[in-house]
Amino acid sequence: MSPVTVSRALAQLAAEGLVVTRPGAGAFRAQARTAPAPAGDTSWQEVALSADGAADLVPRSVDASGVLVSLAAPPPGVIEFNGGYLHPSLQPERAMAAALSRAGRRPGAWGRPPVEGLPELREWFARGIGGSFTAAEVLVTAGGQSALTTALRALAPSGAPVLVESPTYPGMLAIARAAGLRPVPVPVDADGVKPALLADAFRATGAPAFVCQPLFQNPTGAVLAPERRREVLRIARAAGAFVVEDDFVRRLVHEDAGPLPRPLAADDPDGVVVHVCSLTKATSPSFRVSALAARGPVLERLRAIHVVDTFFVPRPLQEAALELVGSPAWPRHLRAVSAELKARRDAMTAALAQHLPELVLSHVPSGGYHLWPRLPDGTDEPALAAAALRAGVAITPGRPYFSAEPPAAHIRLSFAAVAGTGEITEGVRRLRTACDEVLG
Repeated sequence: MSPVTVSRALAQLAAEGLVVTRPGAGAFRAQARTAPAPAGDTSWQEVALSADGAADLVPRSVDASGVLVSLAAPPPGVIEFNGGYLHPSLQPERAMAAALSRAGRRPGAWGRPPVEGLPELREWFARGIGGSFTAAEVLVTAGGQSALTTALRALAPSGAPVLVESPTYPGMLAIARAAGLRPVPVPVDADGVKPALLADAFRATGAPAFVCQPLFQNPTGAVLAPERRREVLRIARAAGAFVVEDDFVRRLVHEDAGPLPRPLAADDPDGVVVHVCSLTKATSPSFRVSALAARGPVLERLRAIHVVDTFFVPRPLQEAALELVGSPAWPRHLRAVSAELKARRDAMTAALAQHLPELVLSHVPSGGYHLWPRLPDGTDEPALAAAALRAGVAITPGRPYFSAEPPAAHIRLSFAAVAGTGEITEGVRRLRTACDEVLG
C-alpha cells in the first residue's frame, strides 16, 4: 500500500474512534467505548416547531427533499440522470487546484476580507452582468442558494406571497416555504413566463417579488423571449415589486447556441431586478462563490442580511476564484464544456427518440444541463422513479417542481452528471425497461 492509502485509513479509523494517533510515536488502539447514554425524550419539539405564534402567518415548513434529489449520490452502478452538477470529468479540477494553490500564497490571503467581497471579484461579476453595474453594487455570496435565500428574506416579509415560475427550481420553493412565504405559480411556456398571467398574479396577490430564471430555465430550458423581457420589467415596476433574476447557467451555454440575451438586470435602470449569478455550476459543487447585484436602498438590506447570516465568504475561496477566472485555463474550460454539453444533449435526445418515443420533448434547450420530457397521461411519477432506480438509472420526478397542482406528469433528465455519451445511451435503455414495467 502507498503511504497515502495508509494515511487515509488511519484518519478514517481515528475519526471512528477506533485508534488514536500520537505524533512521533505512532497509532494505537483506542480504549473501549463506554455504553451510550440513554436516549432523551425529544417529543416536545413537535409542538415547538409547529407553533405558528400568530394566526395570520404562513406556517414554516422546511422540506429539503426536492434539493436532495440532485445532491444525493446514487448507489454504485446507477447512472445519474438526476444530478445537478458537472461530472468530475467536466470540472476544471487541475485549474481549480492550481488557482487555490496560487491564492493561498497571496499576501494577506488568509486575512479577513471586506464583508461585501474582494473589490476585484466584485468588479469581475459586475462586468458579467452587462457592464451596467459597478463593483459597489455587487455582493459576493456563498453559492446561488445562499444568494436566493438572502434575496427572498430581504424582499418579502414572513407570511407574504411570492410569485414563482411554474414549474420552477425546487430549492427556491424550499427557501420560500422555510421563510414562511407562500409561493404563487405563474405558468411558463417555451418563451418563458407568460406576461398576462404575471400581471394577473400581481393584481390578485399584491406580491412584493417575482423569482424567475430568464435564461435556460430550470427545468424547462426556456429562454425568456425579447418582447416578454420588456413586459416582465414593466409589469413588475407598475406593481411596485422586485424581480429576482436567477442567472444560474449563463456559463453552461451549448456550442450551437447563438448570441445570448443580456441579463434582465442589464436593461433595468430603476432597480427592479435583484440579480443572482454563480460560478458553482460551471466549476464544482464545492466552489461556492456567487454574487448578488442590486441598485438602490435594497442593496443595503441585502448587505445587512448577508453579513448577519454569514459575515463573509472565506477569503482564500474568493482569491482562488480570482485566480481561476483570470487564468488562460478558464476560457478553455468554458469552450470544452460548451462542446461536451451539446454532444451529451444530442445523445440524450437521439436516445429518447429511439427508445422512448412516447415521452414528449416539446423543447430542446441550447444551454443548461437537462431535458424536461412530458410523460404519458396518468403516469405515476414516484412509481416510475422507483422502477428506474431498480433498473439502474436515477431520475427526478416532476412533481416537486410545481408549487401547486401540476398540469401533467414530467421527469427531469440531466446529461451533465454522467461519465459520457455512452452512459447516456445506456441510461435511456434502462429507463425504457422501467417504463415498460410501469406503463405496461
